[in-house]
Amino acid sequence: MKLTSKQVSHLKSQAHHLQPIFQIGKKGLSTEQINQINDALEKRELIKISLLQSNLESPKETAEIIADQSGANIIQVIGKVIVLFKKSSKEENREISLTLPKA
Repeated sequence: MKLTSKQVSHLKSQAHHLQPIFQIGKKGLSTEQINQINDALEKRELIKISLLQSNLESPKETAEIIADQSGANIIQVIGKVIVLFKKSSKEENREISLTLPKA
């Protein structure tokens, strides 16, 4: 899903108060973590992920890997925090995507 700058701005404001629900440590990303992130995106649509200080990968590269494998949009990467959005395929989970400004 291609997002407009207005939609990205809206999602940034929605994500501001969220706490990271995943932490990626020195071992980097595992297939299991990507599956869990995918499940969380399906249920919540908008999530934050934090990279621990021990993680050696760059946050931007990590965000791109997750986005490629999950089909999510990278909303922003600030320091070691990644914000991702993916519209849920289930209508009952589409709370945030319904509030997006029209393209």
